[in-house]
Amino acid sequence: MQVIINSDHNIEVTEATETEMSSIVGAALARFESRLTRVEVHLRDESAGRSTGDDIECSVEARQEGQQPVSAAGAAATPEDALRAAVQKMVHRLETVFGKLDHRKGSTPMGGESTA
Repeated sequence: MQVIINSDHNIEVTEATETEMSSIVGAALARFESRLTRVEVHLRDESAGRSTGDDIECSVEARQEGQQPVSAAGAAATPEDALRAAVQKMVHRLETVFGKLDHRKGSTPMGGESTA
């Protein structure tokens, strides 16, 4: 699973920050790793550098092979916290998406055991 971090010109993403963010994404989405090809993170400062509270927005897009991308967003005062909020929502969305796909294919839900 490839993780790509993008930001607007108001948010400075250093190599260390990028590594930390990639680790956050990787840890949160580890159980979906075999089903995802790429995860793109987009960070924006909605207040153009002024501190106005939860002004950092993060959107996360997870791409699955052969399926439409799944996206989620979060906002917070720091890029890392915005990323955590968006990734938490992404986990719930992926559980739903993959659960429906697995159910439709006749297999058990992710993490569930067969009752047959």
